[in-house]
Parts: sequence; C-alpha cells; structure tokens
Amino acid sequence: MSSTACRRFVLCCWGGGLFIIVPPLSLGLTLEFCDSNIIDHFLCDASPILKISCSDTWFIEQMVIACAVMTFIMTLLCVVLSYIYIIKTILKFPSAQQRKKAFSTCSSHMIVVSITYGSCIFVYIKPSAKDEVEINKGVSVLTTSIAPMLNPFIYSLRNKQVKQALNDSLKRIALLPKK
Repeated sequence: MSSTACRRFVLCCWGGGLFIIVPPLSLGLTLEFCDSNIIDHFLCDASPILKISCSDTWFIEQMVIACAVMTFIMTLLCVVLSYIYIIKTILKFPSAQQRKKAFSTCSSHMIVVSITYGSCIFVYIKPSAKDEVEINKGVSVLTTSIAPMLNPFIYSLRNKQVKQALNDSLKRIALLPKK
C-alpha cells in the first residue's frame, strides 16, 4: 500500500468517526441531569449517559441507533468487499493445500469479526437507553477485554508448534496433582 493510500484511509476513518459522533454529541450537550452524577458503566457510552438524564432522550437514542446502523453497514460492506477480493485471490492459488491454509486463516479472522459485529448488534439494537444498561456492561467487557484476549488463541492454535506446546503444558498440569 502506498503512503498516499494509507493517509487517505486514515483520514477517512477519522473523518467518518467524527461525522458519526458529532450529531448525537452536540444534542447530548443540551441534556439536563437531575437524578445522579454516577455513570453506571465501564466505558463512556451513550446509553448510560442517557439513562441518568431527566430530559427526553428519545430523539438522541434514535440518532445513536441510526449512526450505529450506518457505521455497522459501512464497515460491514468494507469487510465483505475485502473478503470477496481475498476469496477471488485464494481461488486462483494452484494447489489445494495453499487454498486450504488460506481459508483456514480467513476462518480465524471471521470468528473475530463475528464476535465484534455480534456484540455491536447486541448493544445497539435494544428498546431504550433507559433499559438494558446492565446487560450492555457485560457485552462491553466481551468486546473490549475477552475478544482481544481470545485473538492470540484464535490465530495461533492453527500453528502445529503452538498446539504441541499447549498439549505439553496441559499434560504437565495434569501430572502435577498425581505426584
């Protein structure tokens, strides 16, 4: 990839992120908070902030959902297009062994993508910001902590040496209590 293309991608990502966040944020700055000043969440997310507001948050909730859906669709479209090009390239490989290895790598990527997109769908497709914040906290932990911790396992357990080292470690652990 050329440095020009890289810069364009980075600027598009930053611009898109700014474009998605500014409308709900600007409306959120006008909210009144009379209930509590404690945000019941691990992250700074829209739902917990809207939950503690005593203003009518329906329009902002709808805008957050619309922005989330738009982001979801645009990024999913990029991922799908990327995989279409990857699959076209893989199908041109001369040997079945090479194709199998490449598809194995793609399947690992798809597991990670599925965890990420599944979590996002779960967080943003809900009845109201006033409800379900507790469940979203668990999903946020999955997205921000559990999924990244699983990445090394998902990506490396295809490696024969890693599998052997894991088997050896498990055998050693299983033999320890017997001594």
